[in-house]
Amino acid sequence: MDGFMGILSYGIGTVLGLLLIGGVIVLIIHDVTQKKHTVLRNYPVIGRLRFFFENLGEYFRQYFFLNDREEMPFNRATRSWVYREAKNEGGIIGFGSTNDLNTPGSIIFVNHPYPVLEEEKLPTPPILIGEGYCEQPFEAKSVLNISGMSFGAISRPAVEALSRGAAEAGCWMDTGEGGLSPYHLSGGCDVIMQIGTAKYGIRELDGGFSSAKAKALARDVKAFEIKLSQGAKPGKGGVLPGEKVTEEIARIRGIPFGKDSISPNRHHDIANVEQLLDQIARIRDLTGRPVGVKTAIGGWAFTNELCEAILRRGPEWAPDFLAIDGGEGGTGAAPQTLMDHMALPIAEALPRVVDALIQADLRSRVRVIASGKLVTSAKAAWALCVGADFINSARGFMFALGCIQSLRCHQNTCPTGVTTHNKRLQRGLVVEEKYLRVANYCRNMNKEIDMIAHACGCRHARELRREHVRIVQTANQSVALSMLHPYPLPGGCGGQASAAIPGSIAI
Repeated sequence: MDGFMGILSYGIGTVLGLLLIGGVIVLIIHDVTQKKHTVLRNYPVIGRLRFFFENLGEYFRQYFFLNDREEMPFNRATRSWVYREAKNEGGIIGFGSTNDLNTPGSIIFVNHPYPVLEEEKLPTPPILIGEGYCEQPFEAKSVLNISGMSFGAISRPAVEALSRGAAEAGCWMDTGEGGLSPYHLSGGCDVIMQIGTAKYGIRELDGGFSSAKAKALARDVKAFEIKLSQGAKPGKGGVLPGEKVTEEIARIRGIPFGKDSISPNRHHDIANVEQLLDQIARIRDLTGRPVGVKTAIGGWAFTNELCEAILRRGPEWAPDFLAIDGGEGGTGAAPQTLMDHMALPIAEALPRVVDALIQADLRSRVRVIASGKLVTSAKAAWALCVGADFINSARGFMFALGCIQSLRCHQNTCPTGVTTHNKRLQRGLVVEEKYLRVANYCRNMNKEIDMIAHACGCRHARELRREHVRIVQTANQSVALSMLHPYPLPGGCGGQASAAIPGSIAI
């Protein structure tokens, strides 16, 4: 019996060996005869190791080779900070910071010699959006809010967790351009309905704007946002690969199942600033809700033309808010050329927009929302210093959901279930657990923004001004933001700039 088993094992081993040798021979023949890959043609079989390690390279770099402050688009230190905030573990570290304050662009807040005492602190007040200009203005309570992420780009459990977390924390949730799904409403949070260039969820069969659907949606949403462009791909419409267009997503968007969902690069009915203001007024009158605009900024012309047109027509024609997206945005699938090189970063775009509104004496009329890699409390507080009213974040909340920056958002293979419609992968995203992390991240961000404000001598976050922060220009040299971007005087571009506004402290 033992001899038989030995012969059988020997036979199986021989067969497996022959199959292995045969497989290698087939690969050699294939590699040396194919014409697409030079390396494989010259180094058959062995050359395949190059592609193997190239695919693994980004993961090895992420976990073994790059230090805590090197990785892009978000380094390990930033991601770890968000994870701790989301888990309610606190942002406490020891033995000093790994953040290099000599790096140009670094943010340094100006600590007040007599910071605000506990009994002097005030709650950060909510802001009304659209007050006096629409039937149902929207009271926004949270400084930090969830930026536009479409159902389709992210998964059903991700949307449900964000909705429930937003309701828990008291912030709003933007639908993104994919339309309003039942999952956006499942948590009972405040929802802003984004109207993208394809008008998904708010369009007629021919793709045009549907007044009837707008009226119906107004019962469920707090405001509407006309998206001209976004930071990930300014000048190009949204892209949802066909493998992510499920039957349910196709039904909500009003598009064919299983085919690429590609939005036009602009609205067919908005070709200039006059048509934009007409559409804002039309939707506001139709729905009774505030209406704003989301856009990336490429230069000064758009903001100047917008303000000039509003001054000609009157403040009732103005958008109720402007959501300014920096060119560093990136949750959506986009061509790398546009993601790398199109639109101004938020550090340049935001001051320009705020200054234009101040010059036109429209700052109190138009609320400003800042977006673009503002996932930490320091970056958010910087935006408030510049003049933003609110901060929108998408990737910060994705990290709160468990995103590990695997860079597979467009492939439907997200290992954490955030951006995939694969049910097996979605299983890892447990809504009952992750919604609490969403709420924790939002609340802790707001809390730490207030902490920065108190250290600067402000009673609450909305008192932060440009003189409260300095920006590093070269090693060992920083400049007050109020000097880099002096506050302009109202009354047009000819007004002389001032380094501070009334009531602010001199630094």
